[in-house]
Amino acid sequence: MKVVVVGGGKVGYYLVKTLLEAGHSVSLVERNEEVARRLAEDLGILVVNGDGTNQYDLADAGCDEADVVAAVTGKDEENLIVCQVAKRYFGTKRIVARINNPKNEATFAALGIDMAVSSTSMIARMIQEEVVLDRVRRLLPLGRGDISLVEIDLDESSAAAERTVRELGQKLPADCVLVSVVRENTVVFPRGDTVLKPKDVVIAIASKGSEDELRNVLIGKRRP
Repeated sequence: MKVVVVGGGKVGYYLVKTLLEAGHSVSLVERNEEVARRLAEDLGILVVNGDGTNQYDLADAGCDEADVVAAVTGKDEENLIVCQVAKRYFGTKRIVARINNPKNEATFAALGIDMAVSSTSMIARMIQEEVVLDRVRRLLPLGRGDISLVEIDLDESSAAAERTVRELGQKLPADCVLVSVVRENTVVFPRGDTVLKPKDVVIAIASKGSEDELRNVLIGKRRP
């Protein structure tokens, strides 16, 4: 996975290290020339000494090929602009922003930022889980973290589309429960005769070990 990180402060530095250790390809954009030089030497990655709000500097960092852009500078307004540039000019699939002032969270959400968080470890986990699990997203860890509330997007090609919950029942992992289905602006509580539709968002509780199996049942290849 290719990740472009904007901001070479402590958050950016440790985020890059975390992603590199996980085997991802990472580049960095940093305004301060001295900091950029030091990080390039320390991390051994491409570091662009430039402005993350500038489309050309983002292009130099490989934003046109990035799966994820993470804006983690110390200024919320800068992070917001970085995200908007990445979406508008590069069509980046996933945009993650650091929020320094919690009061700005609603603004980021209203402007379509995919994820707005403040913890380095949370940012790294969200980036990796989003890509690895594709359309299965962990919303909230439960208990000791062995089980999670997860969200699954269905489309026309999903194996579960146009099938009832009863049909899927025997295929679903034993340690998984379908909690609700978000359909347009309504919430459906699934019963045996509930038919899952394309564009439904399925909310489920599942153990970590069953998430891949749940994904295969709901959005794996459709059987003829």
